[in-house]
Amino acid sequence: MSEPKNLRQAALDYHEFPKPGKLEIRATKPLANGRDLARAYSPGVAEACLEIREDPAAAARFTARGNLVAVVSNGTAVLGLGNIGALASKPVMEGKAVLFKKFAAIDCFDVEVDETDPEKLADIVCALEPTFGAVNLEDIKAPDCFTVERICRERMNIPVFHDDQHGTAIVVGAAAKNALHVAGKKFEDIKIVSTGGGAAGIACLNMLLKMGVKRENVWLCDINGLVYEGREVDMNPIKSEFAQKSDLRTLDDVIPGADLFLGLSGPGVLSQDMVKKMADRPIIFALANPTPEILPELAREVAPDAIIATGRSDFPNQVNNVLCFPFIFRGALDVGATTINDEMQLACIDGIAELARATTSAEAAAAYQGEQLTFGAEYLIPKPFDPRLVGVVSSAVARAAMETGVATRPIEDLDAYRQKLDGSVFKSALFMRPVFASARGATRRIVFAEGEDERVLRAAQAVLEETVERPILIGRPDVIQARIERAGLTIELGEHVDLVNPENDPRYRDYWETYHHLMARRGITPDLARAIMRTNTTAIAAVMVHREEADSLICGTFGEFGWHLNYINQVLGKDGLHPVGALSMMILEDGPLFVADTQVHLHPDPQQIAEIAIGAARHVRRFGIEPRIAFCSQSQFGNKGEGTGGRLRAAIGLLDAGGHDFCYEGEMNIDTALDPDLRARILPGNRMEGAANVLVFAHADAASGVRNILKMKGGGLEVGPILMGMGNKAHIVSQSITARGLLNVSAIAGTPVDVYG
Repeated sequence: MSEPKNLRQAALDYHEFPKPGKLEIRATKPLANGRDLARAYSPGVAEACLEIREDPAAAARFTARGNLVAVVSNGTAVLGLGNIGALASKPVMEGKAVLFKKFAAIDCFDVEVDETDPEKLADIVCALEPTFGAVNLEDIKAPDCFTVERICRERMNIPVFHDDQHGTAIVVGAAAKNALHVAGKKFEDIKIVSTGGGAAGIACLNMLLKMGVKRENVWLCDINGLVYEGREVDMNPIKSEFAQKSDLRTLDDVIPGADLFLGLSGPGVLSQDMVKKMADRPIIFALANPTPEILPELAREVAPDAIIATGRSDFPNQVNNVLCFPFIFRGALDVGATTINDEMQLACIDGIAELARATTSAEAAAAYQGEQLTFGAEYLIPKPFDPRLVGVVSSAVARAAMETGVATRPIEDLDAYRQKLDGSVFKSALFMRPVFASARGATRRIVFAEGEDERVLRAAQAVLEETVERPILIGRPDVIQARIERAGLTIELGEHVDLVNPENDPRYRDYWETYHHLMARRGITPDLARAIMRTNTTAIAAVMVHREEADSLICGTFGEFGWHLNYINQVLGKDGLHPVGALSMMILEDGPLFVADTQVHLHPDPQQIAEIAIGAARHVRRFGIEPRIAFCSQSQFGNKGEGTGGRLRAAIGLLDAGGHDFCYEGEMNIDTALDPDLRARILPGNRMEGAANVLVFAHADAASGVRNILKMKGGGLEVGPILMGMGNKAHIVSQSITARGLLNVSAIAGTPVDVYG
């Protein structure tokens, strides 16, 4: 599928709106009155200054320096764009800073420096040491990047890490370690042929040497052929270290007998004929992006037993630096490391490799439903969104830093540190990423009832790009086509998506007869069934799911929730399903908060409230979170007889009698639910520990109001509503949903039924 025609404008809009750039600075301390001002600035700030003057290490206590990384570039080798200059590189550096924040909660400043002389650039970076706890060098051309990093490492007393080199090398090292394990080979025995003599390629080879590869078994090629002794064209001292004493000159000449091909060059460099000449069970790392040196399917045509990795997410074994850099910096910063040494990098490799060989976590298994996550040729390295990465890798790096004496703030209890890291995973805005990954591996058929809506079309475009699903759209073809063209999308009706035309579809008779059969004794005549199947797209979608022509439906971009629910209930209720409640997940800055029931029951009775809580607990656990359910009311632990408190108390009694295994408490005020200290004062010894993460109300107005306040004023991103009780066969969204919100719901709908049933 080609890229969307409006991709450029969409990318520009993303960077420009609602405010320019991808970063902002937020205060971490209150500044609401004169007292706060006196502490934050003069005169109170002087006390922190004096402490740091007496003990420079105190900067980690009193400033953000200990969690602050500089992402530094001069823009001389940006992505595949080349030397575009420091200013033009800024969007990339901001993006890298965002990844640090999202994956490892590390704060970043992007620093673009208009200096191409490597020694002068190194001087500038070194002068910034008082500001930062670490430096990530980025997109500096080779061989200048080697010079800059060497000088900075020699002169600076904080970690300096060129991710283009070492991040790639670490992930390649982990993948190679496991690939050799699968192939039954050893580093010291293998022959390596590599293409690409840039910074990443050279760093990967140096890393493999540290892991046991013999230098004489490494054959480096670039655009000019083999790097050999005496070659003068396009050479530098770094490349020369890999020069072979040989009369061979081309990649084709040196590939015979190679155990590992390492490609960091360009598309089509490795041919099928070359693969045939490699050793048995060849290992092929074709890492050029977006098109690898050879496509996996072409390699396997001539070497079915090949072990293959690429740089792409749509093939197994994606070599992605994000497996490394957030977590190696997290570990280094947390122990106050003065450098990132070889031992820390090797520890990072071991952590990544061991995680792939370990038993898959329940969270990862749920997130990547449909994919084979058993260690082997198709699973050499963990998925980037495996929640265990931060704990495993960062703690391994921290341990190595302490063992090698470069940690200035050693951690006493590494096990507790790792548990803390693990516990932070589900509090980030990346909460939905594992769900997307699960949807990518599924083949569920999702029908969008309002296929003419531009938000739906944009979501369908994203579904095609990010999952393996083939969306079904209900709508008039001419209207949909016009809106696709207006939006600049690349969806081709019939080619990329299936279409149901209410005005003229060959299945029309089957649909109205099915609907009439289901509803004949509920007042629906044949004529009315015909009319509904011509005009009501929600009913059409429900019939499709009932007939197993689709696995799940999404509707609700216009109209009232209850109107849609009525038709869904009419059809799918005949399949033994009934709506339990609507659960909205609000992704807030400090993590997710679930709210129910926002839509289904206006005044739920005690039995319905208990079912809402049971359904919410089940769904929250599907996201890898242990539910702590608070029943919220104006009443607090029985202090009011009127209002919703009585129904909530009755529901709690039903749950108590049922012996359920999730945590719940109530009835209570919202602030009591979210503030454990307040709750402990009001009801000492209550059965809930920590803040509630699920708020259940006995009135839909209250639940919906809380949801909307969090969304409009709290900056919360809503995922859902998730329609509980319908076997993941139907979801009704809100009218205000965005295209991205629809994509989120489609990821939930695209998850196999046994995960979100």
